[in-house]
Amino acid sequence: MMTSQAIPATAGTPATRDMSRSDAVRLVAGFAGLGAAAVNLAVASSLFAAAGPALPVRAPGAAAALLWGAALLGWTVAGLRRSRFPRPRTAAILLPTAATVHVAALILGAGSGMAGLGISHLAALLLTLMILAATSWLGRRSPGVPGGPGQSASGQSASGRLGAGQLVAAAFAGALLVAAITTPGLAASTAGQFAVPHGEHAGGHHSP
Repeated sequence: MMTSQAIPATAGTPATRDMSRSDAVRLVAGFAGLGAAAVNLAVASSLFAAAGPALPVRAPGAAAALLWGAALLGWTVAGLRRSRFPRPRTAAILLPTAATVHVAALILGAGSGMAGLGISHLAALLLTLMILAATSWLGRRSPGVPGGPGQSASGQSASGRLGAGQLVAAAFAGALLVAAITTPGLAASTAGQFAVPHGEHAGGHHSP
């Protein structure tokens, strides 16, 4: 009698609630990673477009942004597929380095005449900090747990035993925040500036 009453009580333990938060935080980190990858690729396009004989130094920066954006995209997709972000030690070094580069680009590029590039760097910086905060939180919550964050010691996902509505709500809020940061960063890039607004033709004329 006592045993049958003790089993359901474990569903509301703090450890179980932490696992539900881990699932939501991992999703937000994934959204931020996808957004940061897109903005870095947009930065690369802006730098490639501005590079030329007069400004040859922008070409290496464009190549670095392109490589970093592609690597970040692959890392994020792998993390979402495996429910665990790969190479956490490498990420713990590269992500702060990327944040530092974005800060330096904001400071050094203030008078470059490319105001849009500064907005893109700011968006990438904020998204990178979001990834750092989320992955640091996940690392502290689930050290040494088999299968990584979001799984119990038996290897089964803890999210199935919790309210799916709360996880969806948290993920939706995170997606909105990431979109609010990513959209201006993409729009400020060279590719974003040349994009045709939805519902309009290239010549600016509306259909009758």
